[in-house]
Amino acid sequence: MSTSALNNLRRDFGGAIIEPGSAGYESASRSVLAVGSPAYVLRPESVADVRAAVAFAAAQTAEQTTAAPRLSVRGGGHAFAGFGTNDGGIVIDLSALAAVDLIDKENHLVRIGGGATWGQVATALATHGLAISSGDTRSVGVGGLTLSGGIGWKVRKHGLALDQLVAAELVTAGGAVVRASAEENQELFWALRGGGGNFGVVTAFEFAAHPTTDVFHGRITFPARQAATVLEGWADHLRTAPEELTSIVNFANPFAGGPDAPVEVLVTFDGDDPRLAAEAIGPIRGLGAVIDDDVALRPYGDILVEGVIPPPGIRFAPRSGFAGEESVPAVLRILAEAGAAQGAPAISVRSLGGAVSHVPEEATAYAHRGAELMIVTTTAGPGPVVEAARPALDALWGRLAPHVTGAYANFLGSATEADVAAVYPERTYERLAAVKREFDPGNLFSGNHNVRPR
Repeated sequence: MSTSALNNLRRDFGGAIIEPGSAGYESASRSVLAVGSPAYVLRPESVADVRAAVAFAAAQTAEQTTAAPRLSVRGGGHAFAGFGTNDGGIVIDLSALAAVDLIDKENHLVRIGGGATWGQVATALATHGLAISSGDTRSVGVGGLTLSGGIGWKVRKHGLALDQLVAAELVTAGGAVVRASAEENQELFWALRGGGGNFGVVTAFEFAAHPTTDVFHGRITFPARQAATVLEGWADHLRTAPEELTSIVNFANPFAGGPDAPVEVLVTFDGDDPRLAAEAIGPIRGLGAVIDDDVALRPYGDILVEGVIPPPGIRFAPRSGFAGEESVPAVLRILAEAGAAQGAPAISVRSLGGAVSHVPEEATAYAHRGAELMIVTTTAGPGPVVEAARPALDALWGRLAPHVTGAYANFLGSATEADVAAVYPERTYERLAAVKREFDPGNLFSGNHNVRPR
């Protein structure tokens, strides 16, 4: 790195500059799911600091001789693919830009810093009786989740996190501060809602929140042997259930018995009326022999779980795909069979539809509006264990391939060309590439499911 670029950074940057050997470097250099050794971790405290950090990263990238990404932008740092850190490059850590402000009480408009987490948001909004449909983990960053989707406990009633976004402020590769909304930079606004971190550093989001009550949330557990029956009945019910009901089925958890692990049906009814909640959840309770049922009325913020930092050496390898209504029976049959076999991955099936499907398919860059279910498999363990499980996992997804489409960027452990093609159908990709050419022609922001400015 040239001395002049470093001098400019030290002159213009008001936040923390953390280098190898500095206090706090060890924790600052890693993300939640990845360990790195960046040359600099920059923690901006203002938009001006972000501009200085981007200029510094652009100068370094101009000098590099490899094609590897040298810039990582970190919000919550939960990307399975390790986008929040790198080796030898620069990390822009947005954690100091985490303010949550209600800027329009009448219209429930909320401005959120690009480094905030959803737990911070839920806590801040609870005092106003408001919420934003987000993910299901408190420590997940607002930025990463929103820019690629946002599937959580309010998704069927209020849609994806990105569906509630009304504006964003970002710093582009050229250092410009740009606002995107339905009125300004409309094509960029379209791209930000699903296109990930390809277009700049988002320093602030503006969301339309909604009034919320406590919600009925909990876990209904069934014996493993009833997996096929529970899955089929669950999917049939969710197809016609009130949109207030969102649900996930987890089974074959290797840490809870693998093929003998109980089938866990997690439910959230977005409302505090016990009669309506009982009517919506009751058919699920009747799907089999209930082992346990802890569904209760809880504050919305309390149902978001804490993120867990895995021990050193433990890897997570998730895969995901979407199923439309016509494919659901075949997909669930295959998953039930796979879950009953030794060595199966943890399997999760999430309900979609509802508010997600009410948005026109081409209204945002998120491209999977018609899906009824999202399927996620996760293999976890030391590297050799994950690699040893790969053939069986490949075989399972080979069976699923004729019945599923796409992939969810937030549940992918890699960023290969095949991954990017699954996240973005060709027409979506080409439109994103046009936006990329305008705002990041040199592909400075390539540490993501990258859209190239071709």
